[in-house]
Amino acid sequence: MSERPSQGDGEGQPGPAAIRTRRWNISLVWIVPIVAALVGLSMIANSYLSAGPTITVDFRTGEGLVPNKTQVKYRNVTIGEVSSVELSNDRSHVTATVKLHKVAESFTSRDTKFWVVRPRIGTGGVSGLDTLVSGDFIAADAGASKTRIRHFTGLESPPAVTYGEPGKRFFLHANDLGSLDVGSPIYYRKIPVGQVVSYALDKNGKGVTLEIFVHAPNDMFVTDNSRFWNASGVSLNVNANGLSLNTESLSSILVGGVAFRAPDYSPGDQSAAEGNHYTLFNDQRSALAPPSGRPQYLRLRFERAFKGLSVGAPVEFQGLEIGKVVSVDLDFDAKKQTFPLIVGAMVYPQRMGRAQEKLIKSIAANSDDEEARARLLASFVERGLRAQARTGNLLTGQMLITLDFHPEAPKMTLDPNQRPVTIPTLPARAERIQDQAQQLISKFNELPLDSIARHLDADLGELQTLLRSINGEVLPNVDGTLRETQRTLGAANAIMAEGSPSRAQLGDTLNELERTARALRELTDYLNRHPEALLRGRPRQAAPPAPPEQER
Repeated sequence: MSERPSQGDGEGQPGPAAIRTRRWNISLVWIVPIVAALVGLSMIANSYLSAGPTITVDFRTGEGLVPNKTQVKYRNVTIGEVSSVELSNDRSHVTATVKLHKVAESFTSRDTKFWVVRPRIGTGGVSGLDTLVSGDFIAADAGASKTRIRHFTGLESPPAVTYGEPGKRFFLHANDLGSLDVGSPIYYRKIPVGQVVSYALDKNGKGVTLEIFVHAPNDMFVTDNSRFWNASGVSLNVNANGLSLNTESLSSILVGGVAFRAPDYSPGDQSAAEGNHYTLFNDQRSALAPPSGRPQYLRLRFERAFKGLSVGAPVEFQGLEIGKVVSVDLDFDAKKQTFPLIVGAMVYPQRMGRAQEKLIKSIAANSDDEEARARLLASFVERGLRAQARTGNLLTGQMLITLDFHPEAPKMTLDPNQRPVTIPTLPARAERIQDQAQQLISKFNELPLDSIARHLDADLGELQTLLRSINGEVLPNVDGTLRETQRTLGAANAIMAEGSPSRAQLGDTLNELERTARALRELTDYLNRHPEALLRGRPRQAAPPAPPEQER
């Protein structure tokens, strides 16, 4: 920059005015706001880049849901947070707005499940106790669907099985639900291996379908021939077979349960595929029973009604249970003016095993031929097949139906074309005993009891007279005779007393008899050795007979 001319110099022309340039100096005070602004912008950018999707979840109530506090967790790892909770327009539910993390993008699939974790006491036990300290939170279970949505309906209770858990799902069909519920355990040989996942009423309203889950590796024990039965509570069964009490475990008594097992007669059974459908039986006995095959309905007519026979009573053939009673009805016979009992029985010939196969092949090649089975029954009736009601349990009085051969029964023929097939019957054993007792009473009533009583009274009078005569005449004479006998015995004892002459003479006499007997034995022995001596006599040189052995 040029120097300004001095004012004292008057010479020359004045030059151009001097121009001074200005420098920008930044104060240190502005550094702090600038750095803060940069940090804020970076945080905003990072938040934007890391922000996940925002979804809404509907719940029945907003209990435990607090905006900006309630977290969303998966396997106890936070994946989001509730930002707001609002009441729906129709006031039927609440809607929670959830901001998920960027890594939780997969939780927007259509089959994702959300539920609120709270302390609960259910069939599966006590859960959610940790929320007493940390507070309620929303749990999530990611699904496998590729479809993404932003609105979900939350579950009111935790699902029994989470997604991805190893195991298999199966379906059971039953007449009713009984005491089962979601979370009820599944038992295999009394060990819990799974639980009931869900249940629903069938579309026709005639049954219930249950979905169960069996955890790995125990799912391999579910085979194609596995049988499932309701093991809930205590099964108390009183019938003609007696009293039976069954239970699976203590927990099944409280919360119910389902048990399964393959029958022992199914060797080489293969593990079942996931999604198989099975029938849920009422008890273990019916579940593990042999295959019943095609049923045969029989009609039984008993001329006299009796009690103790109810629907469900067993039907036995040769001691083997082959069916059960399905109906018991009272009929009226206008000709006889009686009330016979009509019993309907459903039998399963296949339960007879090889016997049924051999019998049916002797008549027809097709065992499902109803006409052939009717002809087989007709041949049995001609040989004496009869139905009879018998007492099955003396304690309960329950009765059962037996099919057996009675050759002594009157001959009868059965029309094979008659439907339903009617089997002739015999009176119940109790009825036969009652009839025999009635016959015995009738014969007893026919006895001339009055005449017998008169003759018996006369005989008793004569007997009383005879006893009076004996007491007055015979007994005194007997008494005198006994006294004489007593005196005679006393005199004999006195004669035979020790030291008396009579006793000495008696001793001598006995000794003489002994010597005589000894001589007779010697003679007898000699004659046995030399019988010719009876004719020739004893030779003079003969040795004297050997003395007999003395008795010890």
